Amino acid sequence: MYTVLIIDDSASMRRILKDMINSIDEFEVISDATDAYDAREKIKQYEPDLVTIDINMPKMDGVTFLRNLMRLHPMPAVVVSGESVRGNDIFDDGAVGFIPKPENGESMVKFQARIKDTLLNLTFLLKRYTLKKPKPLKPLKKHNHEIEYKIHPDEVIKLHQATFPGSKLIAIGSSTGGVESLIKVFKNLPGDLPPIVITQHIPYGFSSSFAQRLNANSDVIVYEAKDGMILERGHAYLAPGNMHLVIDKKRDGKYVTRLLDTKKVSHHKPSVDVLFRSVNNSAGGGAMAVIMTGMGDDGTIAMKELHDNGAYTVAQNKQSCVVFGMPAKAIEANAIKDIIHLDEIAQYIIDFSKNKRK
Repeated sequence: MYTVLIIDDSASMRRILKDMINSIDEFEVISDATDAYDAREKIKQYEPDLVTIDINMPKMDGVTFLRNLMRLHPMPAVVVSGESVRGNDIFDDGAVGFIPKPENGESMVKFQARIKDTLLNLTFLLKRYTLKKPKPLKPLKKHNHEIEYKIHPDEVIKLHQATFPGSKLIAIGSSTGGVESLIKVFKNLPGDLPPIVITQHIPYGFSSSFAQRLNANSDVIVYEAKDGMILERGHAYLAPGNMHLVIDKKRDGKYVTRLLDTKKVSHHKPSVDVLFRSVNNSAGGGAMAVIMTGMGDDGTIAMKELHDNGAYTVAQNKQSCVVFGMPAKAIEANAIKDIIHLDEIAQYIIDFSKNKRK
């Protein structure tokens, strides 16, 4: 059963959509919202598998909300709107489906058939998304307050940091706001750099398309990481949604990917802490680590370890971050050598590859 959140300012349309979607065996409307701000809270509360979005809404139009959703909390979204002229554009903004609202004279039976056809065609994508969609950890009770147990990277990957620097390796960690920020960085990267590995907090089912989008916007060849890939110059490897990406070092000195389907670390899977610690274990002082926009502190523990082991560590500055959480925590931990603007990150990576920054 796939859960749906309906977002539409029309009470009558919300009722119609609810009845029609609930009539499909595989789908259940879990809640509805009247505008983008109401929807934002409902998404946090219910974590639906799919949202339907109207374009004409008060306070924030549906297209703007869709773009913000894909940037901050990517998830399957279907636009249900009377503005059929926008049908093609919304796919560029991240929607996975478009259903025109009924035109004059169209029966509700035909409209319902179109809704059913569209949603059933999306079940394969939704199955991939929900199969490994992160599930909230059961809270522990402490002093009558509920807290979420935060797992330390030690529980997934032990620290065995490289004593001697390995060949150059670039590691990037990001979260909220990271999708568009990474695209901006990769647009300015040449194709002759040392290997790049990336952990972006992203839901299962979206990492593959994001890797393709990065690849299309850069001279760097970008893959969604799979087990056993040998890292190559001019290539980048993105952690799959809901899988930890780990980098191991072979006897011949080459780096190879390994995927771990284990616990969340620092509240995340994939976790920046897991990636960065593995980079420290394999490359040590031969690595450059970049912590970018994001909420929370994922990456801080392993970034500090990298810094203390001689790696070159960089944080995105507050001015250019969508959320100055992860970089701020790393800076507070004295884990950062340089604090730079988003627009400078690509050049710093290039400089590192040419031994101009250490």
